[in-house]
Amino acid sequence: MTIALFGKSFSPENGAYMRQLFMHLHENQVDIVIYKPFFSCIEPYIPFGVKYGFFESHSDLNAHLLFSIGGDGTILDAVPLVLDSGMPVAGINMGRLGFLSSLSKTEIEKAVKCVVSGDYNVEQRTLLELVSPENVFGDVRYALNELNVIRNPEHSLLAIKVFVDEVYLNTYWGDGILLATPTGSTAYSLSAGGPIIAPNAKNFVITPIATHNLTVRPVVIPDDSEISIQVEGREKKFVFSMDSRTCALDTSVQLKVRKAGFCLNLVRMEGEDFFGTIRNKLMWGKDNRN
Repeated sequence: MTIALFGKSFSPENGAYMRQLFMHLHENQVDIVIYKPFFSCIEPYIPFGVKYGFFESHSDLNAHLLFSIGGDGTILDAVPLVLDSGMPVAGINMGRLGFLSSLSKTEIEKAVKCVVSGDYNVEQRTLLELVSPENVFGDVRYALNELNVIRNPEHSLLAIKVFVDEVYLNTYWGDGILLATPTGSTAYSLSAGGPIIAPNAKNFVITPIATHNLTVRPVVIPDDSEISIQVEGREKKFVFSMDSRTCALDTSVQLKVRKAGFCLNLVRMEGEDFFGTIRNKLMWGKDNRN
């Protein structure tokens, strides 16, 4: 069995957990491949005698499963590597919150045993695909969390016209809008007042950001819809992002978005469920008086 290790940065305070991960993989006779740019961050914590290889892109990633080491943002950055391969992704959370990276760093031994034995579940997470314009972010035109259209902080508000399946929905006046997947409903959309959507719900949510019309509210739509977005107003540019990738686009550009033709396979351990995760992460039912 081959397991890939992916990350973007690493804190020395978690060095002991990284050593544990390598030792448990080695003891279970797992072949290890490491994301090459991540190697310099974790090299000091690789035990002597542990063998490993490298990968750098989607084309040379050949593994049965990928461990994303970090937080939720690290999993978002892993999407361009995994793409449509169907490779399961398991997030080891080295931080605090983590809706996607749900495996605690204190559960590394258990996680490795479950992965090696196949004793885990897979949640299929829907992605957004940017249909047009093409090549905005090269070949990586997919987002696991959300797509954002927002104003430049130095400029005035935007007027954003939105169509769903070519039917006019609304013109949003404000700082911007975001189109979120169920996965992204617990990210930026949640902080902007959007609803929490279960991962297996076949929906997207359009959430306004700092709207100037107080009657405007988030709208939940079927995920088989095609969404068109056109920015209007005095400004010539707007900020466009898909997950962690950001660029400036001209207001003459019309965006078209739909559900991607593949999903991200997210690993969940036995006994773990979405509602339990949000209940614990958001501390529902907790009372400091008790």
